[in-house]
Amino acid sequence: MHFVYNPPQEPILPILYRDQDIVVFNKPSGLLSVRGKLPEHQDSLEARAQRVWPKIGIVHRLDMATSGLMVWALNKPAHSHLARQFQERQTTKRYIARVYGQVEAEQGMIELPLICDWPNRPKQMVAHVNGKKSSTFWQVLSRDSESTRVILHPITGRSHQLRVHMLSIGHPILGDRLYAHSNALELAPRLQLHAEELGFTHPVSAEVLNFTAPCPF
Repeated sequence: MHFVYNPPQEPILPILYRDQDIVVFNKPSGLLSVRGKLPEHQDSLEARAQRVWPKIGIVHRLDMATSGLMVWALNKPAHSHLARQFQERQTTKRYIARVYGQVEAEQGMIELPLICDWPNRPKQMVAHVNGKKSSTFWQVLSRDSESTRVILHPITGRSHQLRVHMLSIGHPILGDRLYAHSNALELAPRLQLHAEELGFTHPVSAEVLNFTAPCPF
């Protein structure tokens, strides 16, 4: 089935916080973080933000289907500072996800190297020989008859890491068009993955900032 990109238009620019150096967004599910290559994939958080701040610096991304917190920079020094924090894993990230089935343990660590599944890109896959080291800590919040709600803390920040790691332990995230089987896909109208908390050091004031965006599912 061909995917039709129909990004949400309200709010057009989901700003949670702004000062002279940074902007924190609460990105909705269904909106690209950055422009795609095709003409119909130009509408994105990047394109919308650049109308207001032409030189905004992209520090990190969320998958189109993932919702939640992102911080971008409004000048070059702030961008360098923030990018270094993400690169050196000095930020704190907490995601909420609903995954298929009953996760047996209460918590655990997934350490499986990931690589792009090139013939099927943008999909990623576990690759023990050539993959990049990837680590995710997970913890159960609650369970119902069909799914488990979990907290996910990505230690590394690989593309699709949380989605592939949960799939690898037999519990794909509900509503995941790329990785979920049909039963898990049918249980949710959107990918059930949300970046709920983001913490980092302000690039100018050096204040430790923590932002929360309540989970919409």
